[in-house]
Amino acid sequence: MSTKRNIFEEVSAPARPVAQPGAIDKGRGGARRGIRLWLMLLFALVVAMIVVGGLTRLSDAGLSITEWRPVTGALPPSDEAAWQAEFEKYQQIDQFRLQNAWMTLDDFKRIYWWEWGHRQLGRVIGLVWAVGFLGFLAARQIPVGWSKRLLWIGFLGGLQGAIGWWMVSSGVTQGESITSVKSYRLMVHLGLAFAILGFIAWYVFLLGRPERALMQARRQKEARIFGVATGWLHFAFLQILVGALVAGIDAGRSYTDWPLMGGQVFPPNAFPYSPVWVNFLESPGLVQFIHRIVAYALFAYGIFAWLKGRGSAHAATRFAFNAAFAAMCLQVALGILTVLYGAALHVAITHQLVAVVLFVLILRARFLAAYPKVVSIRKGKR
Repeated sequence: MSTKRNIFEEVSAPARPVAQPGAIDKGRGGARRGIRLWLMLLFALVVAMIVVGGLTRLSDAGLSITEWRPVTGALPPSDEAAWQAEFEKYQQIDQFRLQNAWMTLDDFKRIYWWEWGHRQLGRVIGLVWAVGFLGFLAARQIPVGWSKRLLWIGFLGGLQGAIGWWMVSSGVTQGESITSVKSYRLMVHLGLAFAILGFIAWYVFLLGRPERALMQARRQKEARIFGVATGWLHFAFLQILVGALVAGIDAGRSYTDWPLMGGQVFPPNAFPYSPVWVNFLESPGLVQFIHRIVAYALFAYGIFAWLKGRGSAHAATRFAFNAAFAAMCLQVALGILTVLYGAALHVAITHQLVAVVLFVLILRARFLAAYPKVVSIRKGKR
């Protein structure tokens, strides 16, 4: 039986759901910190790979291993007979016959270890990626939407290994008078290495903040500065590709005066080959000239990008553009020194390493333009 209700009795309203902090990240977080640390390790290994690759190229060691054995090649020669067999394989290619016929077995061992170390580091990177990815996958700790991104890095790494052999095979020739790899293949190889580095760095930046913070920051995106930074990044990448062409044909050692080349604004004998287009890949004077012109244009654009970045409303973004501009100034100075010292080993490899730093700092400035770190005036906190 229903009871009579007092007209003055309070009627309770239906309860409203209470907003729960962190609801955006719930079920999406995964092991963001662990994956970020794993990616940072991969980043460091890829940087080491670029440096070791540069040293291998500068020491003319890249063709010392004439076969591609992804598995069995992980073990170096174990005795003198095995070393002699490897040396005999190298003696059959054009680089030995035309350039290094003076080498003894001990000389060969020195260049062999550079190339073996380069390939071994590639295997280590692949192993670190596979163990990390499969481990996080098995533990179901990969954040929502991240599996494809992490697989993409693995795919690019595998592709890089195949391209590495595609590059080396262009120099493993007999009777063709070829003593080095094709410069355009080296360009593709180095370009992909920087692309992998860029993807890893971008993912590290993303994982450095919770998903909800990224969503809030995206609303503050500075589209114009982001566009300028994107152009700067692509411009720097173009210069890296041209630099790979320079390294591929040792063009950095062809003209060692600056700002002129051979006492002229435009280098003498810039078009020695036919057809004409071949010179843009293989003429040392023309390739170095292009590298210099792109550097001047990049520096001018970098000044423009820096001035635009200084206009950001966010202190962290302004600092990121300042850091990228400082790295660019250092890189210009190192580029000039590399020319004046005839691409001496220590100067050239420093020039390449700073290119990595510059590329990542520009990427960082671009990221902060897309996802600004907003500072609260009231609390003085980010």
